[in-house]
Amino acid sequence: MKAPRTSAAVAALLLSSTASAHDNVLTPEKLEADITTRELQNVLWNLNHIANTHGGNRAFGEPGYKASLDFVLERAKTRFGDYYDTFVQPFNHTYDKTLAIKVTGPDGKNVEVVSPQYNPATPLPGGVTAELIDVPVDDERGSGCYADQWEGIDATGKLALVKRGACAVADKLRLAKEHGALGVILWNQEPGPIVVPTLGADSIGQTVPVGIIPYEVGAEWQAKLDECEDVTVTLLVDSIAETRETWNIISETKQGDPNKVIMIGAHLDSVQAGPGINDDGSGTAAVLEIMTALRMYDGYPHKIRFAWWGAEESGLVGSLHYTSQLSEEEINKIKFYFNYDMIGSPFPEFSIGQDELSGTGAKVLQEYLESQGKKVKLGAFGGGSDHVGFVELGIPTATLFTGAGAPWDPCYHQACDTLDNIDWDALTVNAKAAARALATLANSLEGVGERRKISFNPRSRRGALRAFQHWKAVAEEAEHGHKCSHSRQKVVV
Repeated sequence: MKAPRTSAAVAALLLSSTASAHDNVLTPEKLEADITTRELQNVLWNLNHIANTHGGNRAFGEPGYKASLDFVLERAKTRFGDYYDTFVQPFNHTYDKTLAIKVTGPDGKNVEVVSPQYNPATPLPGGVTAELIDVPVDDERGSGCYADQWEGIDATGKLALVKRGACAVADKLRLAKEHGALGVILWNQEPGPIVVPTLGADSIGQTVPVGIIPYEVGAEWQAKLDECEDVTVTLLVDSIAETRETWNIISETKQGDPNKVIMIGAHLDSVQAGPGINDDGSGTAAVLEIMTALRMYDGYPHKIRFAWWGAEESGLVGSLHYTSQLSEEEINKIKFYFNYDMIGSPFPEFSIGQDELSGTGAKVLQEYLESQGKKVKLGAFGGGSDHVGFVELGIPTATLFTGAGAPWDPCYHQACDTLDNIDWDALTVNAKAAARALATLANSLEGVGERRKISFNPRSRRGALRAFQHWKAVAEEAEHGHKCSHSRQKVVV
């Protein structure tokens, strides 16, 4: 028979138990401290390795995306299954890939050329050989962006030479098709690397084939046309388009009020051109590390939901699918959404997207970044990332973003978006800010705006379809001008 415990022993046991429970209570300071550069580097090393061993990318419809999905699930569902309920949400989208592209100049030599996503094919095997016709340069309004700029141009049976910039590439290609062009030779609007755009799946059947060439080559050919010289070139595009299945990952804490949900998300896919370590491995890593740390804590009253979105680079497809499927009741349960996309740009500008509903969510991000000596730029929401569906539903939202394209990220949408394309200080401080903001709202919604009610009934299939079509229109900026949330950010057109 055991001897009875002394009062001192019982008191010590109770004190130890109380201290242990107290240590497990979630606070912004604790969650922030758990986020380390080393662990963020580990996640990005794995994503980079996945790309390297799966064709150089982690894009929708490619093996690298499925491997990225499995990497996140191994942690969220397998290792952390005691703490989180995780499911995979499938959806279909039009997959596109350019298998080959070639532009041959009037001297018979091939020139550097890139292909946007959803580029239609030319006749094969020879492509299109035709005279160039010049579409006058208009750097203010954009060359070939409006119908009046094509007046007097007979592009029938020819290739149109158009300068890039100012409006969506797809808009230029639609007008070229309307005016009889067989294709477009699009010359970059500035010297330097060519950022790869996407035309968007909704452009299929509406555009002509296109090859995007360097500024210097286009300017040379345009000068020849100005001198009334004939310039004949060949454009060959071999591409495919087909429906493929892809997936979102949704994972939420087992604890917390299911009627008060705080969401945090990032897109998991890259473009086909590269591994996508900043875009958006950086956001993926931050969300995954916050999930990893959060499992150690208890006591927060609100449920926390994590999301990794698929097919973002094809037009925000995964997040728009998710938000379009929500019922009114489910929408009302989501009290805040944080979106983290490109938060480790090598030459970062610390930008927070917010509106009048963002309140405490955006404020915590701003205050922490400023406490770390960072100059913060506040802006309205653009149409370029996965926050769009949530903003359109009237859900309070905040975003972090460090810049796309030069000068912030010269490797944007390119093969060089690797581990060498990360500012580790920027990524770490942004991930810590994200952790603080999530922990703050997990404990209290004080200072967060009330959701704006939407006018249609999401329970109606017709209403949901109308909303989804509207969100697709809003997302065109993402398809043609990725991530732009204020006027100084680079628009990719």
